[in-house]
Amino acid sequence: MAGDPYKELGVPRSATKAEIKKAFHRLAKDLHPDRNPGDKAAEERFKRVTAAFDLLGDEEKRAKFDRGEIDADGREQFRGGFGGRGPGAAGGSGRFEGADLDDIFEMFGGMGGRARGPARGQDIRARMEISLEESIAGGTRRIAFSDGRTLDVNIPKGAAEGQVLRLKDQGAPGRQGGPSGDALIEIVVAEHPIYRREGADLHMDAPVSAPDAILGGKVTIQTPDGAVKLKIDKGSNSGQVMRLKGRGAFDARTGKRGDLMARLMVMLPRTIDPDLEQFAEAWREQRPYSPTAR
Repeated sequence: MAGDPYKELGVPRSATKAEIKKAFHRLAKDLHPDRNPGDKAAEERFKRVTAAFDLLGDEEKRAKFDRGEIDADGREQFRGGFGGRGPGAAGGSGRFEGADLDDIFEMFGGMGGRARGPARGQDIRARMEISLEESIAGGTRRIAFSDGRTLDVNIPKGAAEGQVLRLKDQGAPGRQGGPSGDALIEIVVAEHPIYRREGADLHMDAPVSAPDAILGGKVTIQTPDGAVKLKIDKGSNSGQVMRLKGRGAFDARTGKRGDLMARLMVMLPRTIDPDLEQFAEAWREQRPYSPTAR
């Protein structure tokens, strides 16, 4: 990645874990390749931001970076003196800044040094934002990693906020023939413009015309599973709540779906025509009533 991961995310070094997560979500949403097709600059920035969060979002990696033990790409920094020559000794400090330890061991393997054997590659972490509908029904979403790779990730039915999907052998390559690490994808469920989630139940406002509210009938509303006909009673009022069983989100503990709670909202036409206005005037004069009366 190179550079300073704090600067890539636009956060100070004192930033909390929550602040780092919030900054990453904002940038990843704006820079995602799906939102910027063909924009190479946005794609490169997305890779850098993802790599920065992969480092700073992991408390252990962040601590090592802050102590100077690894660089911005997660490579170990060799800081010990070599051959008894420390800082200030003749010939320089003897440090191998940014060098790969495997290369160093191999370099001196013939001089009594010990080369390390095969090692498993590191796991890589990423976050993937999905819609509420995808979290309920499942699906496939493409994700881009900081190394330029893209993968199609299968989203399981009932995926929950914070759930981590493990993709075997899709992490960093192993060293000296060792196995690759895994890719760990954390699920983030985006806020929905219609539904408000409370546990496994979903809440929504269902607009209803004045004639339907007065006369009763069936109105069409949208659910996460598609449009359905909702039967409302004659004389329905705004604020009444209709329960649609099993149309909510999944409960992560039980695996069962909650309910969809539709609150009726009686809506007048955007433009009041003369006939309706005349009817309302006559009704107000001849049949007055108070909405607050019981």
